Amino acid sequence: MYTSILQDIGLAKNEARIYETLLELGESPVGKIAAISKVHRRNVYDSLKRLVEKGLVFEIIQSTESHYSAVEPHKLLEILEEKQRSLSKILPELETLHSSKPRPQEVYIYRGIEGWKNYLRDVIRIGKDVFVIGAKAQLNSRRLRSSLQLFKQDLKRNNIHFHALYDASVQGTEHVGFLDEDYRFLPKKYNTPCTIAILSDRIIEFSGITVGDFKEDVAFTVIVNQEIADAHRSWFQFMWDKCSKQK
Repeated sequence: MYTSILQDIGLAKNEARIYETLLELGESPVGKIAAISKVHRRNVYDSLKRLVEKGLVFEIIQSTESHYSAVEPHKLLEILEEKQRSLSKILPELETLHSSKPRPQEVYIYRGIEGWKNYLRDVIRIGKDVFVIGAKAQLNSRRLRSSLQLFKQDLKRNNIHFHALYDASVQGTEHVGFLDEDYRFLPKKYNTPCTIAILSDRIIEFSGITVGDFKEDVAFTVIVNQEIADAHRSWFQFMWDKCSKQK
């Protein structure tokens, strides 16, 4: 039932199945663990050894056959916290390695919910204002609600502002101003199903979006090119000067 989640936090598939089985059964011998978990007996031994090393299972030595029992699940949080502390120690060096490699021009694609989360991280990491043409308030989608509040706090803490040229279709909806952004509206005849965001040296091209939402399998293109980004900012400013902030 929980195998996929246990795998997401770092357990191998067999380890996850065996650990969950032991939580259900309590103290058990290898044969019973294999039968219930449906993991081949010879693989059970290897997985149990790794689970013992991780501190998630302990061995109960008996005169005939050893039994095994699961450590209480809170141990999983301790393991994640230990990994986070280890990562935090080397993260500055990893960031230095990443930023030291020249990236004058490149194109890549973000996909789905994780792609949106990457985009939010890019905004905070780069720390520059964002300029949006044809904005649809797609960040206000219910699919991103769990991330949006923290994102808004990060924007405020880092003094990052959005400047949005909204499609006229957003006018009068609850989505207007949801990021405390500066905004104006494009004329209705220029409504499109696409949006362009300009962030520092990159532009992000979104499609498949609607007012306050986006498709489940959404993909968007990121172009890293300072000259192109600067040009789009100039076009944004021209449109901004021509549009009005309507209520």
